[in-house]
Amino acid sequence: MGKNIKHNDAERETKSWREAELIKKFNLTCITTHQTPLMQEWLDVTDPDLNAGELYIFDKIFKKAQKNLRGWNEEDLKIKFIGPILELGQLIDDEQFIAYFDKTISATVDEVKLVVKSDFMLAKGLLDVYETPYFHFQEYKPYKNPSGDSMAQLLEAFLIAQEMNQNGKPMYGVDIIDKNWQFVIMEGREYCIAEPFNAVSQGSLLKIIAILRKFRWILETRLMN
Repeated sequence: MGKNIKHNDAERETKSWREAELIKKFNLTCITTHQTPLMQEWLDVTDPDLNAGELYIFDKIFKKAQKNLRGWNEEDLKIKFIGPILELGQLIDDEQFIAYFDKTISATVDEVKLVVKSDFMLAKGLLDVYETPYFHFQEYKPYKNPSGDSMAQLLEAFLIAQEMNQNGKPMYGVDIIDKNWQFVIMEGREYCIAEPFNAVSQGSLLKIIAILRKFRWILETRLMN
C-alpha cells in the first residue's frame, strides 16, 4: 500500500472526473497516434484455438449480441455478453488471482482522494478482499441511461492501483462503450489507447478473446513476479 497522504480540504470530497480533468490534474499524457511497444506486444495475437464447448458459447453470445446488444442495459451487457467473453478470454478466478465485479477502490494520489467503482477487476486477493490490482475494465451503455465518463473511470482506477501497488509496473485494461472495446495501457503517467474493436464483428470478437488471453500470459510472466 502507498502512503496515506493528507489532501486539501477543497479536494476532500470525491467527484466524478472527466478524462480532460484527470489529464490536467495528474499531468497525464494520452497517446492515440501510435502504439507503444507494450501495446504492440499486447495486440500481437492470432485467433484463439477454441475447443468445441468454447465454440458453442462463442456462437451463442455472438448471435445474441448481433441481435440484441443495442437494447441491453449495463447489467444485461455484463451478464449476457461480457461475462462469457471474460471466461473465453481465460480471465477467471485462479489460485493466484481473483475476478471482482463492481468493486469500489480508493487511494490518495498527489494529495487528491480518488474513489471509483471498477466494473471488473482482476487482482491478487482473498475472498472479497483485494490486494494487488492488475487489470480493470469500465463500461457503460449509451443507448440506455448513459452515465459517467468510462475512460476517466478507467484512468482513475489505474491511478488508484498504481498507488496501491507501488511497483512501477504498467496497468492494463479496456474501456467498453456499447459494441466498441478499446484496450488501454498506462505506464507511469502516460497512457496509450488502441483503436476500438467492434465486438459484433466475428473477426474482431475473436481478436478480443485472443487479446484477453494474451493478457493472462502477460500477467503470469511479467506482472506477478
